[in-house]
Amino acid sequence: MKYVFSPRNRFNTWRKLWVYLAESERELGLDISDEAISQLKAHTTIEDSEFETAAVEEKRRRHDVMAHVHTYGLAAPAAAGIIHWGATSCYVTDNADLTFLRDGLDLLLPKLAGVIQRLSSFALDYRDLPCLGYTHGQPAQLVTVGKRASLWITDLLDDLHNLEHTRDRLMSKFRGVKGTTGTQASFLAIFKGDHDKVERLDELVTARAGFESAEISTSQTYSRKVDVDVIHALSSFGSTCERVGGDIRHLAMFKELEEPFEADQIGSSAMAYKRNPMRCERLCSLGRKLRNFSGDAEQTYSAQWLERSLDDSAIRRITLPESFLCADACLILLNNVSSGMVVNKAVIQQRIDQELPFMATENIIMAMVERGFSRQETHEEIRVLSHQAGAVVKQQGKPNDLLERIKGREFFKPVLLELPSLIDPQTFIGRSGRIVERLVNTKVKTALDRYQDALQNIRDAELKV
Repeated sequence: MKYVFSPRNRFNTWRKLWVYLAESERELGLDISDEAISQLKAHTTIEDSEFETAAVEEKRRRHDVMAHVHTYGLAAPAAAGIIHWGATSCYVTDNADLTFLRDGLDLLLPKLAGVIQRLSSFALDYRDLPCLGYTHGQPAQLVTVGKRASLWITDLLDDLHNLEHTRDRLMSKFRGVKGTTGTQASFLAIFKGDHDKVERLDELVTARAGFESAEISTSQTYSRKVDVDVIHALSSFGSTCERVGGDIRHLAMFKELEEPFEADQIGSSAMAYKRNPMRCERLCSLGRKLRNFSGDAEQTYSAQWLERSLDDSAIRRITLPESFLCADACLILLNNVSSGMVVNKAVIQQRIDQELPFMATENIIMAMVERGFSRQETHEEIRVLSHQAGAVVKQQGKPNDLLERIKGREFFKPVLLELPSLIDPQTFIGRSGRIVERLVNTKVKTALDRYQDALQNIRDAELKV
């Protein structure tokens, strides 16, 4: 990802775009020699020394594109007079940015698919392991460790769809050859008023750049609304990262679930016993930053004047690469965390044991009613005992003794033999396991089918490390 947005790739892409333009203009009859095309194609990779040449020229001219036109012309002298023929600066700057957005998304998508695959394996492994659910930050009906992970998977599937949709739309958003204000007047002049050749030039350059089609109407730039839509998808993913990271941090606080922790890792310089969830804390931090890039893109788009103003330039040079680099960093963290989460089963069971007696009271009430006892009378018996047990837990810090209190009441003797089944955690998790299986075998499988080759390449690379 760093290479995609690097100066070297930027200027190499500019040169490729100048080749595409020259080749297409020549194909449509303009007088451009074979030698000119050959020299251009032989020097599409900028040399280290040429960075200095371009920097000196830019300092003199105060114009980055013209500095690189000059530098490229020195490397390809036979083409020096036709480089950038009919184009404006945004021909290279904007078409290059669209290329970087496309290539950046192409890097993110298989990485996101890999995270979904890892979390799906984790969810299947723990689809039947009961754990406390939490609503309002308080213990609620049991779920399973895998069922909770399926919530993260569902949101990440939405992110995958959003990024795919954004990438697919981007393929028909190429700027192409539009001239200084989007009228293609310069190209119409070059082709002596031949509208068909101008349209064909747009098509040829777009195809050579690897896009499906160019936008029909642009200003000098492609609409910054495109940036808004791309960064919205990235920002939405950022919010998922913060949500998932926050969940894991809460569970680590309860000691139920932990991110990977190396044998020699130090959690605190002072408190040697600590296992701080630093990866998920970093994930939340970067996710928060990522979702805030949306505001930059929205404000930049809305602040544009008429056919264009240059106040978009400096902020886009920050917002576009940083948003993609931030998303990439989040995926590196998610991949690391999802590859080695630690499930502390004993702690999970301990927390269930603390709360399950309260949750089981409804089952006990229903069992008593089935034997002909009054629901209201049973409810009152349970209420009194529950409050007594709650006081023991909260005020004395002792284990929950509600079940022992129930066993000690003659009133509940008709259901005592059933008590073990009435408080079995497996009877409280509903269809959790089936839900996980259905999600993984349908939506996940369908979503990841197109990434199988990429996922295999990732697995092969990991084996080599």
